[in-house]
Amino acid sequence: MKKTILDLTKEELAQSIKPAFRAKQIFGWIYHSYVKSFEQMQNIPKAMRQELDEKYSLMPLEIVKKEYSEDGTIKYLFALPDGKTIEAVLLRMKEEEKDENGELTQQAKYTVCVSTQVGCKVGCTFCLTAKGGFTRDLTPGEIVAQVLAIKIDNDIPAARRMNIVYMGMGEPLDNLENLATAIQIFKDEDGLAIGAKRQTVSTSGLSSKIDKLGQMDLGVHIAISLHAVDDELRSELIPMNKAYNIASIIEAVKRFPIDTRKRVMFEYLVIKDKNDDLLSAKKLVKLLSGIKAKVNLIFFNPYPGSPYERPSVSSMVKFQEYLINHGLLCTIRQSKGIDISAACGQLKEKDQDEMRLIEADNAPYKKGL
Repeated sequence: MKKTILDLTKEELAQSIKPAFRAKQIFGWIYHSYVKSFEQMQNIPKAMRQELDEKYSLMPLEIVKKEYSEDGTIKYLFALPDGKTIEAVLLRMKEEEKDENGELTQQAKYTVCVSTQVGCKVGCTFCLTAKGGFTRDLTPGEIVAQVLAIKIDNDIPAARRMNIVYMGMGEPLDNLENLATAIQIFKDEDGLAIGAKRQTVSTSGLSSKIDKLGQMDLGVHIAISLHAVDDELRSELIPMNKAYNIASIIEAVKRFPIDTRKRVMFEYLVIKDKNDDLLSAKKLVKLLSGIKAKVNLIFFNPYPGSPYERPSVSSMVKFQEYLINHGLLCTIRQSKGIDISAACGQLKEKDQDEMRLIEADNAPYKKGL
């Protein structure tokens, strides 16, 4: 199986081809012109195009399925070269607006939520991805390809900036080296030119690797999937908490290099009758004391078979009001894609269920062969 050229930073590509300036041209063809083959790279010598085609593949994934939400969210199921599948989501944060003369007054704004692993090791009890266990890490190119494929599929111009959130399938910091390379590829001005400030790494709290990410000084934002205010509940929701407890996470966050104009995002998945009470809100205020923090409250997205339920709007609002009244910046995340397979892993699981049904339907015919 050929390696994808998307695995390479521009500097790595420049080391493997001569003259080195061809790397910039190749990046332009891939990330600006959206070519589908090396043959389309017209200003690259034919011999080099043939060499590239022999050594590398161009796009390491294909779209298997899409689901469209009424709010414009699109959820993608991608197939990888080894047949494994992953998910990514395109979120339309703001629609394009034009004035009465048809002149553009506001560009559309997008966020792409990408996966970093096939499956996940963390095993969160509220997460559907955990149901399938862990298969493997994604390569840098398989991470990058999710954004590239989505831009191509939606005719989003190369110059249009996007935000990236590493919050799909997998724990990003469990795949730190490949994640770091993908971040560098995204940042490259000759590539997709998505700056570090537009990239957010969401982690369930591997405190030692939060430190390692900070030492890399990549300039990205960090978001902590906290979800609980005491170790007992957090260990129920996130078994990994037994190894990386809340105290260790908070200390690692305090060491993480943060832009002085920015805040650390703490994501708090609100689950009915689990962590939606005002006592939890009070403990959260105390826990985040001394940190320039922003709390993002998230409605739990139910899925078939889940033991947890979506909280009421009133309990969310009361929780938010308590935090704000006690000095914490707090937002309630607007639920997007709730009318489609919104929970991570849900589209993958649905696709696998459909395949199992097809196989069951075909079983009588197979027996007759």
